[in-house]
Order: sequence, then C-alpha cells, then structure tokens
Amino acid sequence: MKRNFSLLFFLKRRNTDQNGSTSVYLRITVDKKRSEAATGKQCKEEDWDNGKFKGRTEKAKTLNLYLHQLELKVQEAHRQILIRDEELTAQTLMNEFLGKKHRIRKLKEVFEAHNQEMEALVGIEFAPMTLLRYQTALRHVGQFLKEKQKIQDINIRKINHEFLTDFEFFLRTTRKCNNNSAVKYIKNLKKIIRICLANGWINRDPFANFKAKVKLIERPCLSEEQVTSLEIREFDNERLNRVRDIFLFSCYTGLAYIDIYQLKRSQIIDKNGDEKWIIINRQKTGTPTRVPLLPKAIILLSKYENHPLCTHHDKAFPVSSNQKMNAYLKEIADLCDIKIPLSYHIARHTFATTITLQNGVPIETVSKMLGHKDIRTTQHYAKTLDVKVGRDMAALKDKLATEKPVAKNTIYNYTITK
Repeated sequence: MKRNFSLLFFLKRRNTDQNGSTSVYLRITVDKKRSEAATGKQCKEEDWDNGKFKGRTEKAKTLNLYLHQLELKVQEAHRQILIRDEELTAQTLMNEFLGKKHRIRKLKEVFEAHNQEMEALVGIEFAPMTLLRYQTALRHVGQFLKEKQKIQDINIRKINHEFLTDFEFFLRTTRKCNNNSAVKYIKNLKKIIRICLANGWINRDPFANFKAKVKLIERPCLSEEQVTSLEIREFDNERLNRVRDIFLFSCYTGLAYIDIYQLKRSQIIDKNGDEKWIIINRQKTGTPTRVPLLPKAIILLSKYENHPLCTHHDKAFPVSSNQKMNAYLKEIADLCDIKIPLSYHIARHTFATTITLQNGVPIETVSKMLGHKDIRTTQHYAKTLDVKVGRDMAALKDKLATEKPVAKNTIYNYTITK
C-alpha cells in the first residue's frame, strides 16, 4: 500500500485578479495522482519564489508561517490515515486535511443492500434461486467474519488478497463446500467488490491476482432404456404417475423446472398446421427458447387438458414444488431400479444427450432449443455416448468398404503450386 505523499504550494495563474494577485494553492500527490485546494491566500508573481512568499518582511514571514502550519496539518492528516490503516490516496488525504468526514462502508452493509435490491427484482430480472444463493453467500461471509476474523463487519478498503484466500479456505473447511460451490460463493462476493469499485468506494481490486476455477463435473443423464422403463411403468400412486409424466415431458423438451412450472397453455402454439411449438423466454437467462414438440410430448401434454389446476390457471401441467418433485423422483428411481441419483435437472441433460445429440441432432440446434447463450454451455450438458461413437464409426466403416481399393505399388504424384 502506498504510504508516502508529496506536497507543493503553487500559484494558480488562471485565478489572477485585476490587481495581478494570484491564488495560492496546495497540491497533494500520491502515486502520481493529484488533489488540489485553495489556501485562501494570494500573491503577486514577483513576490513568489519556489513555493513560498519572497522576502524577509514581517508580512512575508507571517504568510510563510501560515503555509508551514498548513503543511503540518497535512502531515498530521497523513499520520491519522496510517494509524487507521486506511488506503492512502491524494483524495483521502485531502479530505482528511479539510476535515471532510468520509463514510466508512462495510462489507456486510453493502452486501445486504445489494440483496435487498435483488429481492425487489425477483421475477423481473432475477430468479428466486439466484437471490437465495446471494443470501447464502452473505451468511457465509458473516460467519467467516465472526468466527475467523473476530469482528462483526469489515471496512471494504481492508479486503485484500489474504482476506479472499482465508475466506476460500473457510468455505472448503468449516463450511465443507465442494470446489464448485466455493467458487460460486466467491463469485457472489466478487460482484459486491465490483459494485464498490464502480462507485469509487475502493480504488483497487482485491481479486486482481486471485484465481478460482470451476471444475467440470460429469453430468448424469438417462439412457434410452431407462427412459423407456419410465414410459411403460404405471404406478399405483397417481402422484408418482403425474411427476413421472412431467419429468418425461422435460426429457422431450429440455425445459428446466422453473420453465415447466411457469409454462402456460397459451405459450404452446400451432405452427404449419400440424406442429406444436413451445415459445418462451428462459426464466434463468431471459433468452428465447423455441422447441417443437415431439409426438410423445404432445401425448403427455394432452393427459392434463382437463386437470382443474391447468384449466383454471392456464397451466400446461400441475407442477409441485421443486423439492417435492425431486423427492418423488427418488422414489420413482427406486421403483424403476434406476441407479443414478434422479433429480429434475437430469431431464434437461437427458434431452441434450439421449434424445437429441445421440439421434443426430446438431449441437447448434440443441443449444438453440436449450436457450443457451454460449454453445460451450451446451457442450457441458451433452456427452458423446459410446453408442453414438460406435454408430458413427460403423457408418465410416461402411463408407470405406464401398470405396474402390487402391492398387498396390501406386505412385502418387503431387503437384506443388506456388
């Protein structure tokens, strides 16, 4: 941290009056950045010499003593900033010298204000789960400050690289977060720091040399056989049949839970006479999603045409809460002998991999239907399954087998063009 400064008294010649007197200013410089203020005194050009009043007259001595007292006040302001261990800049030193009380902003205070604004925008710009993640990140920050730093809050200017590495260690140890969860909470904190930078509350980015990378994880999906086993299985419990149908509909459309929960009948339109399309904007990203319905998806949709909740509220399906849906899906997985930990989001992976890519749908088309902004996101969802690799290589073998064999001892002539 910068701890030194320079002080200069000078004539600001553009502030010269009709009598030729010019205002005397003081300039504070820290790390090549300046801040200036008027001293309240004036001097003519011929009476000024190298930062002080010229001559040995009583008036000159009094004015130079005044400048010296100002210099001592600046030095005292500098000492107070160092005692408080605050960041030294030309502006903070000038404010301290002038007695301007600057507001000390605290991390939790800024974080809480951000979350309150986000809460007001839920359903407009943010999804409820996004707010929940930031609220959880704030709780982790509060616990870290209390248990590890032994304070209730911290001046945002004191957040540095050491603070970030200690917080990351706290998340991985005390909170027992896995790598990706820890990185997400750190990214939430990073957004708060960006807000502080944008508002000029801090002048340096503590994340400048801090790196935390998300690890790619293997995303499970259902195989064709597992999807078929769900389709043909009839449960004694109507609730399980309903959850199975809604889950399968997402397997055939790629819709996330929140999008299927909010899906209205009016968002399913007829195109080209005999086609049905879902046309919505994704809740998570706001990106447009256009998905033509497969025949099996249309059959599932028609099963709930007369369901009271659907008819009264223009809903496509009577969808329970995400927590209940996932609990029921685990029960369904046990009954169908599906060994992977079944959750609703697996339907989206199944659509990307088993239903589309494995059947030859280009990844660009899949990305469009999933509503992804970046095709790299789609690549994380979609695995190239062994069965697809085997099918593609079999096609290559057939193609090579039909080509004319090349005669032995054939001499290849290459013509090089310049």
